[in-house]
Amino acid sequence: MFPSPPRGGAAAAAAERAARVRVRVRGPLLQRRRRAGTQHTLTPLQHLLHTPRTYPGETARHARFDSTFEKSGYNLLISVWTQPGSPLWTYFWIQRYLFSSMDRHREWACGLGTFLLLLLQHLTLALEVPLDPKVLEGLPQPPTITLQSPKDYIFDPRENIVIHCEAKGKPHPSFSWTRNGTHFDIEKDSKVTMKPSSGTLVIDISGEKAEAYEGTYQCTALNVHGAAVSNNIVIRQSRSPLWSKEKDKVIVVQLGISLVLQCRPPAGLPPPIIMWMDNNFQRLPLSPRVSQAINGDLYFSNVLLSDTRTDYICYARFPHTQTIQQKQPISVTVLENSPIGERKPGFMMPLGPTSTKMVLKGETLELECIAEGLPTPNILWQKDGGQFSQTVSFLNFNKTLKIPDVTEADAGNYRCIANNNHGTASHIIKVSVKAAPYWISAPRNLILAPNETGILTCRVNGEPKPKISWFINGVLLENVPEDRRRKIEDDTVILSNVQTGSSAVYQCNASNEFGYVLANAFVNVLAEPPRVLTPPNRIYQVIKNNHALLDCASFGSPIPIITWFKDSQISIKNGDPYVIHENGTLEIHVAQPVNSGKYTCIATNNLGIKENHVLLEVKEPTRILKQPEYTVVQRGMKAVFECKVKHDPSLIPTMTWLKDSAALPEDDRFQVGTDSLIIRDVVDEDEGTYTCHMNTTLDHDSASAVLTVVERPDPPTDLEMTGQKERSVELTWTPGDEHNSPTEKFIIQYEDHLHQPGVWVNLTEVPGTSPTAQLNLSPYVYYSFRVLALNAVGYSDPSQPSRQYRTSPAAPDENPSNVLGEGTEPGNLVISWTQLTGFQSNGPGLEYRVQWRQKDAEEEWSTKTVSNVSQFVVSGTPTYVLYEIKVHAVNDYGSAPEPEVTMGYSGEDVPLTAPDSVQIMVHNSTIAEVHWEPVSIHSVRGKLQGYKVYYLRERGLHDSEEDPQPQQLHFMTFSGNRSEGRLPGLQPYSLYSLHIKVLNSRGEGPASTIKSFETPEGVPGPPSFLNVVHPGLDSLTLEWGPPEHNNGRLAGYTLKYQPVNSTSELGPIKEMTLLPNETTIILSNLNSSMLYKFYLSAKTLKGSGPDISEEAFTVMDTTRTQPPVVTGKAPPLGPAFGLVNKSISEEGVAISWEYFGHYKNVYVEYILENSKEEWQKELVNGSHWHMLKSLKPGSTYRVRVVALDPSVSSSVHSTGEMEVAVPAVANRQVDIATQGWFIGLMCAIALLILVLLIVCFIKRNKGGKYPVKEKEEAHQDPEIQPMREDDGTFGEYSDTEDHKPLKGSRTPSNGTVRRDESDDSLVDYGEGGDGQFNEDGSFIGQYSGKKEKDTHEGNESSEAPSPVNAMNSFV
Repeated sequence: MFPSPPRGGAAAAAAERAARVRVRVRGPLLQRRRRAGTQHTLTPLQHLLHTPRTYPGETARHARFDSTFEKSGYNLLISVWTQPGSPLWTYFWIQRYLFSSMDRHREWACGLGTFLLLLLQHLTLALEVPLDPKVLEGLPQPPTITLQSPKDYIFDPRENIVIHCEAKGKPHPSFSWTRNGTHFDIEKDSKVTMKPSSGTLVIDISGEKAEAYEGTYQCTALNVHGAAVSNNIVIRQSRSPLWSKEKDKVIVVQLGISLVLQCRPPAGLPPPIIMWMDNNFQRLPLSPRVSQAINGDLYFSNVLLSDTRTDYICYARFPHTQTIQQKQPISVTVLENSPIGERKPGFMMPLGPTSTKMVLKGETLELECIAEGLPTPNILWQKDGGQFSQTVSFLNFNKTLKIPDVTEADAGNYRCIANNNHGTASHIIKVSVKAAPYWISAPRNLILAPNETGILTCRVNGEPKPKISWFINGVLLENVPEDRRRKIEDDTVILSNVQTGSSAVYQCNASNEFGYVLANAFVNVLAEPPRVLTPPNRIYQVIKNNHALLDCASFGSPIPIITWFKDSQISIKNGDPYVIHENGTLEIHVAQPVNSGKYTCIATNNLGIKENHVLLEVKEPTRILKQPEYTVVQRGMKAVFECKVKHDPSLIPTMTWLKDSAALPEDDRFQVGTDSLIIRDVVDEDEGTYTCHMNTTLDHDSASAVLTVVERPDPPTDLEMTGQKERSVELTWTPGDEHNSPTEKFIIQYEDHLHQPGVWVNLTEVPGTSPTAQLNLSPYVYYSFRVLALNAVGYSDPSQPSRQYRTSPAAPDENPSNVLGEGTEPGNLVISWTQLTGFQSNGPGLEYRVQWRQKDAEEEWSTKTVSNVSQFVVSGTPTYVLYEIKVHAVNDYGSAPEPEVTMGYSGEDVPLTAPDSVQIMVHNSTIAEVHWEPVSIHSVRGKLQGYKVYYLRERGLHDSEEDPQPQQLHFMTFSGNRSEGRLPGLQPYSLYSLHIKVLNSRGEGPASTIKSFETPEGVPGPPSFLNVVHPGLDSLTLEWGPPEHNNGRLAGYTLKYQPVNSTSELGPIKEMTLLPNETTIILSNLNSSMLYKFYLSAKTLKGSGPDISEEAFTVMDTTRTQPPVVTGKAPPLGPAFGLVNKSISEEGVAISWEYFGHYKNVYVEYILENSKEEWQKELVNGSHWHMLKSLKPGSTYRVRVVALDPSVSSSVHSTGEMEVAVPAVANRQVDIATQGWFIGLMCAIALLILVLLIVCFIKRNKGGKYPVKEKEEAHQDPEIQPMREDDGTFGEYSDTEDHKPLKGSRTPSNGTVRRDESDDSLVDYGEGGDGQFNEDGSFIGQYSGKKEKDTHEGNESSEAPSPVNAMNSFV
């Protein structure tokens, strides 16, 4: 097929009448030269038309070069297209404007070859830049983005924003940024810094509003050779908003209804992770009935009573900020007064019969179906008309379908099916797959020499189809001046005749509604003289007859031309035995010693020339002359393997012996010599493959041999057949080596190539002394024979198969076996048999003649011939009739002997009649006997299996008895032709109904008439429960429930009880008869602290039923010693402890209690409130109260009383914990705050203080001296200035701090008041301590002398508290 001509250009300007002719050029110019081992071809034209190449591993997709030539009325457009890895053909689209004669065809076609050479001489190879740092260091290079932040960058507001932009280039590029499409001036924002020699931005958002830096950023890396741009990086702040305020929600639903609890978390960035938990932060269990949807809502397919709870809490975890937000708890109450019944499924999500889902290629598809119904529906998934993806998974109890990395093949209709035992519901989700743009082939970097041509290709795909835009150095190509050397055709940019200085960076942007892709590709125009990168005077060593590769890695622009010389004289041309590869490497296919010598490669371009020398040495190969041989050795003998080697004298060989590809065992029995391996005293473990491995620096050789230690015979050989007859042949052979163990027998096997190829079957065996056997054969078999020998060690390997021997066909010798006749349904007879094998067929055309007839019917045989089947079905037969059956084998050569007759019945049908004359005899309250009249054999219509008696308990005969539950239908089967049977296990005093059916292999017949019967009364069952409650000192109260099965009219109860002493001896039994309506009794006049055992049974007129027993203690008499109790007795029923009281006195806390148990080890335990220490305990001395004297005053304790079992040292009985508050000080005095003398004293002190204040105030205003002055002089406080001499007044107080509290300001939190100019403290002049308040709040402290200020306390510690300060400290 020819490709379509390219769009645009001269080819698009053809006239309407133009005739288009396609010409494929042949001849010497396009002679294809084939090379062995390659799948494509090269032509001389390909050496002229090279696809522009790029950096290593990067290949341009195609190249196109157009030219127009006008001659003799023709407009010729030549387009050259190349595709990597494919043969290169050149196509010509010729448009004719004038056709005059065929001479004009010849005229311009003759000069076609010359024109092509002139046209294509300017097209050269693009450069590949080696990764040698020395080469790269001196080359100019446009910028290349090496690192950038992702397109969508969500930052944490608690951390700095770091936007990466790294690039390389020569010279190193500079960087600039745009934000929201405009220039971002980094210098004007002190919070933004750029890393040195990098474009990476670091934005310090501490103390700033992070939202101010949100936006779209783009980095540009620029140097003198071009500009590369990054993706548009969208910067957004991660958000974890609070849940909106909402009231507590209470939901009340009926049992069985479906329910949805909505989460609806606040919209965060990125979206939060949803989980449902309770108040204890435990995740709510999910199940097929209860599931969490993808949006976070909690779905109940049907609610149960256990769903009632008040703490359904939805939590949202925001991953970026690692914060968790909590929704208000939801309370759900499930009512059962009007439960919703069972129903078929319906979908809670999604709604309706169909829905749609769009997903982008490469993303994860999640489909969800949640159904309601009762019972809980099961969910199944199907894909209409297709198979699921191999990566599909089903989550959330099959409610969620998940496919990662979606492709176009995942589009289609997905059907979710919900079903339960009431029906089915389905929903179709129509999935469409769209695609953001993605690369098929991104543009590659190009390095071109001046005047060369290069191509940039930008191949993308997407759905919908992306739009492609080209940029140069970040500027849209449509906005730059037009350049005739640059041609744009959709996804391709063609650069022709490039010049030095035209380097640039091109950007391809492909976008659709779902996104974009952006790629930078630079075009670097270089002019560099040749360089040879292969190290000089490198020595290459190869083995004779191997291929040799001599490197001549070079670099230059234009690409250097490589020429080779041998021994600096002989010019090497491309041809046998040499091949010069495109990269300059010289290959010698088969190296010989004559090829050794010095080789010179010369790299040349129009800017210079460079040469390099290498040496080639061809060595002789390493070869093993004498290889080790296969060895069979008896146990205990010596094995020797030889390995003699020849090698090149200049190479030093190393010999290594291996056993089974691993190192030899570390054993002295293995001796390695110069050219041999000796194994002494061979054992079974020495068996294996031994390899002699000879290594040099250039090659290696190896040889292996097997050591066999076993002594089985070798297989027989030379099998020959003689005396060939129709059904026999004589086989002879040559026995193999017996290995010193005589052969016991030979086994002859055969292979049937016609019927069972590849399967060997034992035919016969002969003594070991006879190398011949007479073999009996079967007709129509393609035989091959082999022989095995057996000695005391074992069987030999089989011999080689003999030549094939074919026997002639014949009639079958036998008929099919296992012939059976049996009907599978009414009106048919299935005749089956075991087919003959191909070996038994004796000839081609094997068939089976099937014959049948009714027994004793005196009719002819019915016959049907079939083949390749093992059964035949006869239709239209009477029901259950005996037939005679024969199956006869026949083939193309005759039939087998007459077969034997087999008997078989035709198909059965269900019986026609029911048993009659049903009679019932009730023997006792639990057994009844049933009699019936058997049906006629003819009505059975099959083989009689027996009779099936169905019986059902309708109800009890007691008037008040009601059966709330439906009764189960029971049945018993009586095999054979029976007429009676017994029904055991009946319930007494009940009404039963029964019917009988006859049974054959096909099924059951009709039911007989229903008969009813009654069972007489029986003894009742035990009472349903027996409890002992309210134990007293001499009484116990018993409560019980009536029997579950009265089995008659309840006549009353019998109660027996007896005491049990400390040695487990039983006392006399007392018996009481109780009325049937009694369910409780109080037993009085019992012994205190005594264990009693009770037996209670119910009775009817038939007698008493089984009893129920219980044990209990009476309460201990605290005035007497508690009687001993044997360990292991049952604890008393009801609570072991009664009332517990506390009493607080001066001596301590008294705890008293009631205890009804029998354990003597009773302790009072206590612990401080909120303490994590162990419980303290004090032993009680046998009484029912205890005084705790060690409790600390002013503390709160938790106290409890426990009884311990000494045998296991664990608590058996315990009271609840009670709180005990111990007062701080016992109140022994009268409250003096209410005494008159105290009130008078306080008034006098207050009056005295008032007088002192007035006197101080007067003296201060007059300026006279008073004790304050003396105090100042005595203390020499550095903060107090001396009195001024002029007027005798006080100097101002100094404050060491820069700021002072305003007058009237409140006291600081530490309780001190700082002095100002008008403040003074009376505490400085008193004689007492600090002021204090009594319990009634009155001030009773006295003034005290001022304490000296500690030097380390600072200003705040320099003042003693004044009464004002003390008051303020309580504010």
